[in-house]
Amino acid sequence: MKPRAVAFIPARSGSKRLPNKNIRPLGGHPMLAYSVRAAIDSGVFDSVICATDSELYADVARHYGAEVPFLRAAEISDDKSPDIEWVVWMLNKLRESGREFEIFSILRPTSPFRLPDTIRRAWSLFTDDPRADSLRAIEKCKQHPGKMWVIRGKRMLPLLPFNNGSTPWHSSQYAALPEMYAQDASLEIAWSRVPLEQNSIAGEAIIPFVSQGYEGFDINELEDWWMAERLLDTQSAILPNISIQPYNPVE
Repeated sequence: MKPRAVAFIPARSGSKRLPNKNIRPLGGHPMLAYSVRAAIDSGVFDSVICATDSELYADVARHYGAEVPFLRAAEISDDKSPDIEWVVWMLNKLRESGREFEIFSILRPTSPFRLPDTIRRAWSLFTDDPRADSLRAIEKCKQHPGKMWVIRGKRMLPLLPFNNGSTPWHSSQYAALPEMYAQDASLEIAWSRVPLEQNSIAGEAIIPFVSQGYEGFDINELEDWWMAERLLDTQSAILPNISIQPYNPVE
């Protein structure tokens, strides 16, 4: 039988770099709407729940079909709150209300170009590997860590002091360096036992899910927003389809 799964859409209201980014209109709808609809339309989740501390955000999420059974506590909703805190809190609150989920996914609103098919591909990878603890979206590094430095006083040292033969990584051509990947914020899937028993979001056995195109594009700064609008204007990226009327706060 298919394990029961819940999608969490985390949407804090206190963004500092781009205020209210989660409900800022993009392509005709609040950005939050695209993650809600992608999760629902993927067809893999039993419930889609917005994890927010804001009544306004909750209203937006419900308009697009998500549940908001309770608001996140303030102490686990600031800009330094680690994911493990609110994930464990949400799973326990759901359990207390009689709702158990074997699998959870985190689908952040800041990745609006993640499509229902993206989620289905990730779901298939995860469920085909029962020994895995989790799956996490990654993308190939544009800025290779072999060319990164740390400053110590008046000197700097390579972050990764490795060589390519006799040539340090920091002096090697990008093509000569080993492929490396950075996690993006678009998608995570894990067994609920991992945070509840190991106090970890990812566990130890993690499946790589390589994002394609702009699936993992993450919007956190104003420059990211401008780029997202440019991608839409040039039809270089597409958003999940939404047939619901745009949210209207005066309704």
